[in-house]
Amino acid sequence: MTITIEYRTSWGEELKIRHGKSLEAMEYVPDGIWRARLSRVPKEVSFELWRDGRCIRREWRGHLLGASAALPAGEVRLWWNDAPADAALQDSKLGPVVAPNGTDGHWRGAGVAVPVFSLRSEESFGVGEFHDLMKLVDWAAATGQKLIQLLPINDTTMTGTWQDSYPYNANTTFALHPQFVHLPSAGVRVDKAYKALQAELNALPAEDYERVNNEKDRLLRKVYAKFTPTPEFEAFVAANRTWLLPYAVFRCLTASFGTPDFSRWGDMAVYSPAKVRKFAAAHPAEVGYHEFVQYHLDRQLREVVAYAHAHGVGFKGDLPIGISRTSVDAWQYPELFHLDSQAGAPPDAFAADGQNWGFPTYNWERMAEDGFAWWKARMRKMGEYFDAFRIDHILGFFRIWEIPARYKSGLMGHFNPALPYSGDELRGMGFSPWTPQDDSTDVLFVEDPRRPDWWHPRIGGQNTEAFRALPDWLQRRYNDLYNDFFYHRHNEFWRASAMSKLPALLGTTGMLTCGEDLGMIPACVPPVMAELGILSLEIQRMPKDPSVEFADPAAYPYACVCATGTHDTSPLRAWWEEDRDASARFYHGMLGCQGEVPYFCEPWVCEKIVRQHLDSPAMLCVLPLQDWLSIDGAVRYAGNPADERINVPANPRHYWRYRIHLTLEDLLSRTDFTAHLRELISSAGR
Repeated sequence: MTITIEYRTSWGEELKIRHGKSLEAMEYVPDGIWRARLSRVPKEVSFELWRDGRCIRREWRGHLLGASAALPAGEVRLWWNDAPADAALQDSKLGPVVAPNGTDGHWRGAGVAVPVFSLRSEESFGVGEFHDLMKLVDWAAATGQKLIQLLPINDTTMTGTWQDSYPYNANTTFALHPQFVHLPSAGVRVDKAYKALQAELNALPAEDYERVNNEKDRLLRKVYAKFTPTPEFEAFVAANRTWLLPYAVFRCLTASFGTPDFSRWGDMAVYSPAKVRKFAAAHPAEVGYHEFVQYHLDRQLREVVAYAHAHGVGFKGDLPIGISRTSVDAWQYPELFHLDSQAGAPPDAFAADGQNWGFPTYNWERMAEDGFAWWKARMRKMGEYFDAFRIDHILGFFRIWEIPARYKSGLMGHFNPALPYSGDELRGMGFSPWTPQDDSTDVLFVEDPRRPDWWHPRIGGQNTEAFRALPDWLQRRYNDLYNDFFYHRHNEFWRASAMSKLPALLGTTGMLTCGEDLGMIPACVPPVMAELGILSLEIQRMPKDPSVEFADPAAYPYACVCATGTHDTSPLRAWWEEDRDASARFYHGMLGCQGEVPYFCEPWVCEKIVRQHLDSPAMLCVLPLQDWLSIDGAVRYAGNPADERINVPANPRHYWRYRIHLTLEDLLSRTDFTAHLRELISSAGR
């Protein structure tokens, strides 16, 4: 048989195909086509790019679409570069779940985005639980939606206070958060006292993070005190021992020392497998308790996933770009991270000072030495539960905004990796870079923390007094240098940076991949995402085109996920009231409406916006649950729409506690609303 692949190569490069134990050179055909003739059909193939007698890049298997009538008999074509997005879908785990085959043209689907903790049901315990996802699956299936998108679900327990509610600051990239366990399914007795406490917690308008987690811990410990390990439990512990034992010991040490800062743990400050095993042997009950909780979380989530798949619904997870500097991962693998630096984001319309997330940055060079083993393990773990996933801040795989530990302001960050200017080069241009003192941001350049006398232009340097003090000719020179640095100098460099990581990581998972590509986007990002079959994210209020105020959903590409907002933005109704002038421009310009602008975002206005997104060419239209509910006056929240906001990115101490105002049972009972949504989704061809 013949296998054909479309793959762009440079002069002097060749493509080879690996199948089984064989590695064979492929034949180049004009127009970027490579061909190989095999004696039999392989179960799986991969490709290697060679230059100067060595392999410089490996790819995972392409999208096997089967023989086409347009191809010679016996030929199978694999798309690689510019792969059709629907082919990527069919080849992913999500494809068989939502059954996209057999549709006319490109398959398109709808979904809902909601954090697990935001769910509310009659059976939950003051917080949304994995068990509640079954009812959400029922609602999604009834309305014709195919995907449920969640926020990160990993354990964030560190201080034991509400500050642990931040889902992007996990203490582990593998363990699940204990708050999501359904207590009765874990053996907790449902008696009169349980029901009274449950009713009290469920009556709260938002999650009481501290009380919910303390009570769940108390009740689970009572069950564990009588627990006898089962074969299933022992099998789970054995299969996950690589991460589970360090995690359980980490939780014990955090409680024992009263801090997750492992640098204060004395002899246990430096991780070693031997010390972990010794600690576990000395504290079997406490270590076993955390393994017990993880066992039930894993079992419950797997039951939910199986239930969803049986109903034609898939789950989309969230891969945070950062890890906590006081996490199991940083303790266990400190060499993989730059613990003297902080990750963040440059200034944007939502944060004029930039963002400082506090996470350490990655030591990619060290990670590459073992083939990104930590990342691959992380991806495989996610793939056990999810059919698709969102890469939070995908730009971090190209470059991250890195802020030296001595600074708090995101303005003092720089891109890493980057190509800074040498001090001699800048002095030759007439500049005098210098290292600021006392966290001053009034500088034109910031020094690279690992290369003395190499300098990065400070983001927004034109807004400083230092810039205004320059003579006109030097201001013009700085502007030219600044524009070249931030928009041109790094395109190929950052492309190579991403392509040295992403193919190897994506090759470990069958999940459909989506990237959160918002903000300051280098020109190299869209083609890399297209080449790797990664869907982009389109938000109407955050257009990719800087020349327009709002994006037009009708102009979205197919290979994208479109949404009315994210957990970091206001829901539609709250946004409508934040800037009346912007709402008016949107009402007249984007909705094509005439006359006076409604003071509130009425249900018919919300539905008009939702229809725009459903009718877009986007493969996936995944809307926040609040925005789905907003189209019906009898179903949506009756209070202040601002109460429905999940996060305020500019506030580093935000309390993540939003819960939907009605139970899932109530939502399922609104049959007229369900039927209306199903008609909207169906009529849009989703």
